[in-house]
Amino acid sequence: MLKHFIFISSLSLGLISSNALAEEEKMPNWKEDTLTGDWGGTRAELYKKGIDIGFTHKSDVMADLSGGKKRGTEWIGHTEARLTLDLEKIIGLDATRIYFHYHSNLGAKFNRDYVGGFVGVNNIEVNKNTAQFADAWIQKNFFKDSVSVLAGLYGIDTEFYVTNTTSLFLEPPYGMSNELAQTGKNGPPIFPLGTPAVRVKLTTPDKNFYVMGAVTNGMPGNLTSHDGTQIKLDGSLKIVEFGWTPQADEPEASKPEASKEEIKGEAKEEPEEAEVFHKTAIGFWRYSARKDDLSDVDGSGNPLRRRDQGAYFLTEHSLYAEPGHPSQGLSGFLRAGFASEDINQVDWTSSFGIRYHGLFEGRDDDIAGAAITVNHASSKYQALNTSESHETDIEITYRAAIKPWLALQPSLQYIINPSMDTTLKNAWIMGVRLEFEL
Repeated sequence: MLKHFIFISSLSLGLISSNALAEEEKMPNWKEDTLTGDWGGTRAELYKKGIDIGFTHKSDVMADLSGGKKRGTEWIGHTEARLTLDLEKIIGLDATRIYFHYHSNLGAKFNRDYVGGFVGVNNIEVNKNTAQFADAWIQKNFFKDSVSVLAGLYGIDTEFYVTNTTSLFLEPPYGMSNELAQTGKNGPPIFPLGTPAVRVKLTTPDKNFYVMGAVTNGMPGNLTSHDGTQIKLDGSLKIVEFGWTPQADEPEASKPEASKEEIKGEAKEEPEEAEVFHKTAIGFWRYSARKDDLSDVDGSGNPLRRRDQGAYFLTEHSLYAEPGHPSQGLSGFLRAGFASEDINQVDWTSSFGIRYHGLFEGRDDDIAGAAITVNHASSKYQALNTSESHETDIEITYRAAIKPWLALQPSLQYIINPSMDTTLKNAWIMGVRLEFEL
């Protein structure tokens, strides 16, 4: 009887220890994944209390090898700080969190001064070097996360028109696509400017389908001042997205069951976490304010006022997983969007590409990718500017993980018909990004 009691007690303690270890493993691994580590245990203690802090820095060197406006080399820098407050842990408010994202941008205006492309060649280049909040919002979830409501300073490119496979690339259209990025008085609320907004998202219990919509201020920032965080209310932007995200079955090896080896106290190698991309979505957007037609006028000679609106489609999928290594393999994406042709330079944009995680033996954490974007000039813009019909942008890149917190990423780009300008030659651009997590 005593032997049975000792065995059951030992087994229980082993399972408790295993569960405690599992909880421990869910926490971020700052010691390995960040340059500054766990700050002597401070980060872990803060995280347990509901406070998560993160810092990232990117330094890019870009060179115009030929074409565009002129040859030359410049540096661009971006630093961001992120703070997430889990109010369930802090004050017991269930499924509620507050998020702040503050960033600083420095360096040259490389595309503006050297390339002159419509798309741009670097996704951290901004019009004005300053430090500001991109996000400052509170989110509350209901009914086991089936309903989510967010309010505050918000950028639509954090959730709308998002494909995870495209985050690898340095060119801007793989964040927010250019037919939407060109719109509005000061652009839409996307990097680097957030704006006051309310977003609601509904997800089916099986997480296979969702619909989300947002109403935002129509003009992020302030046209009269570009320093720091600026808010000026001016009309609205409405956007809605319907998505299908089929959930992959969880591999048996990844399910948290206590094995015989674990019960005996023997270490068991953790199964490799799968990297799976399956998403298809359509979206629609519209501003409340109207804009001047590019050419048509009324009887008094004043430009006709048109709706600034559009739609988009996206899909991304995992195409191949290496046998025995579900985190490695090939994935691809396709995106297309349309904008009002009467008032915009570009009336449609299409992007497609592939990426391979772990392409080379022994470099399991590296990612290689190739992508192409076509931007079509509207017929009115072509007629007014005697322009080319399109700008086409090609990028090949390779992100080498030097350490979990440090990556080096070269990028080769070819810009055909920069800004559809007949006076600009096709441009070859070489860049390299140094990124580290602090």
